[in-house]
Amino acid sequence: MKRSPGVRTCALAVGGALSLALITGCSGGSSTDTSGTAREASTVKALSTAELKQRILAQGEVDGYKVNAIGKAAPTRSTVKSSDDKCRPLAYVLTGLAPADPASEIGRTVREDKKDPTDHATSLDDMADGKFESALKDSLNLDVTSLDLSSYDGDGAQQALRALSTALESCTKGFTGGAAGDEQKVTKVTPAKASGSGDESIAFTATTDMDGDKGPLHAEVVRYGNTVATYFTMNIGAMMTNKPYTVPPAVIKAQSTKLK
Repeated sequence: MKRSPGVRTCALAVGGALSLALITGCSGGSSTDTSGTAREASTVKALSTAELKQRILAQGEVDGYKVNAIGKAAPTRSTVKSSDDKCRPLAYVLTGLAPADPASEIGRTVREDKKDPTDHATSLDDMADGKFESALKDSLNLDVTSLDLSSYDGDGAQQALRALSTALESCTKGFTGGAAGDEQKVTKVTPAKASGSGDESIAFTATTDMDGDKGPLHAEVVRYGNTVATYFTMNIGAMMTNKPYTVPPAVIKAQSTKLK
């Protein structure tokens, strides 16, 4: 990936929105459902937004990360675009939203709490020496995760993951999508190993092309009964230096603990 200022600007502007991948699904329990179980599922009611607020990660609940509420400028579901309607669940996830329309939904930003470097560039000589660029890349080398907690009536949560699985199978060669005005070109979707949390989980990596600069975005969607946790992680510093990263396992584990 090229390390130009233009790439930095574009990636920062994209923030929580697009680079795709494929899936690995991990399901718990039996794949066979009885009519009684199906009737029981149809009567399940979604949690309210207030109930989700009690269950979503809060500041101080995951070591090494800062948890903040999503700002008003965050994309809404109605603004998400996709060049192929089959890929829309992917576009939702890559903008930090659940893969399908829920009855209730709430979001947080989980940012790695990285300590400031002790060696600062303090002069033009330092900049010319490459120290400034190195310090910039290091400061951007942190995981920023959009966490979305959603809840569904009946078997809506299972249907949401089913829709995501179908989209991943249909969109392996990519698509263009995201929040209106910030659409990105996704060139491919590839499988990733899911955490295995919850009743079922799907993980994927999407590769985006930003003016010729390609980089990966990572996501995982986990179902806990009729509640779905969606994680979308971007690390601009890692993308600039071609270093691997993923959805932070500590974040998934901390959120999973609150949903058990």
